Amino acid sequence: MAMDDTSVVAGSLPDERATLMLGAAFAAAARPGLTVHLRGDLGAGKTTFTRGLLAALGHLGKVKSPTYTLVESYPLSEYSVHHFDLYRFADPEEWNDAGFSEYFGPDSLCLVEWPDKADDLLPPADIVLELAVAGEGRTYQFQAQTPTGQSCLIRLSTQTAAHC
Repeated sequence: MAMDDTSVVAGSLPDERATLMLGAAFAAAARPGLTVHLRGDLGAGKTTFTRGLLAALGHLGKVKSPTYTLVESYPLSEYSVHHFDLYRFADPEEWNDAGFSEYFGPDSLCLVEWPDKADDLLPPADIVLELAVAGEGRTYQFQAQTPTGQSCLIRLSTQTAAHC
């Protein structure tokens, strides 16, 4: 897919609060049916981003990393959010064995940590979010992979510019 300069949104996050705020900003731009691959080393902020997103969407409970459960689902008023962590996968076929493909659809937003562990069995990303540790803070880069992802990033960019 040919992309232009609206296919990437990047910046820096000085602290955890900024990562939570990025998740909240993304929540306002996201729509059901979106698949987001979350990339970054352990401790890069993938779950913190997800906590900010879920809080902005109205989730009042605790948000924990799905490292051991593999998926945590959050049924919300407008749609469900499914947060996957595939770090413990030893074989991509575990994706099929778990039946996780059923979670993806027009009424859900799916966030997938360690997507490479499912190889090509995972539904393709609309957006890839790369988080990296940078000193005391983090850097982030969203990259759209589909027209749906690009539309989301345009909404995110417009909204972010309006708050500056």
